[in-house]
Amino acid sequence: MRSVVLKRDRVPDASVYPFAIPAIRDLEELTLDPAVTFFIGENGSGKSTLVEAIAIAAKLNPEGGSRFGRFSTTDAHSPLHQHIRLVRGTRRIRDGYFLRAESFFNVATYLDHMRKEMGGASALLPYGGTSLHAQSHGESFLALIGNRFGGASFFVLDEPEAALSLRGQLALMRRMHDLVAQGSQFVISTHSPVLLGYPDATIFALSESGIAKTAYERTENYELTRAFLDDREAFFRHLFEDD
Repeated sequence: MRSVVLKRDRVPDASVYPFAIPAIRDLEELTLDPAVTFFIGENGSGKSTLVEAIAIAAKLNPEGGSRFGRFSTTDAHSPLHQHIRLVRGTRRIRDGYFLRAESFFNVATYLDHMRKEMGGASALLPYGGTSLHAQSHGESFLALIGNRFGGASFFVLDEPEAALSLRGQLALMRRMHDLVAQGSQFVISTHSPVLLGYPDATIFALSESGIAKTAYERTENYELTRAFLDDREAFFRHLFEDD
């Protein structure tokens, strides 16, 4: 995917959600990194809304999964996907997957249901052969990433660090590195200063000022984490002081 374009002439009302979010309001055409693109920002900045729209526009299941996972437990996604266009490059994409931390439980349930419908474990073979519900949250994430994800594919991840330890995040980065070398592309929303450190990734910061490309060392995720680790006592004095 080369870029994301907001079809402004199709926007019904720029004063309502999600079009009133500053980062969405100011969106024209956003060039995606051919390897890894990150979206960062505070809660409510629109990063998950944007990656959700990108995933749906790529024909991936809104609650998570591939193009073929057609389950739905609630219709809660925004209409933004109807008003964006993905500009595709010449590179052939073999597969795709939307990993959405908040609804991954529903994906695991759907796979268990498919296993029963198919009368065996074949539905779980692409995920390592074991029910994702039979593993911890982090283990199930890594089973998905290690087994289901492959080369020449388009992956959209919404806050994948939610279930991962620091070691798990490093394992994800290693797997990303291998898949990028095999022609895969990642679009990720995250709060993690660890994941953001992925080499040579493109980072877009979403804020009240809109959306802008930024360097890793200039992200709040990096600056606050470094300041906290350098002098956490100063943070505690500020946080816990009496009003």
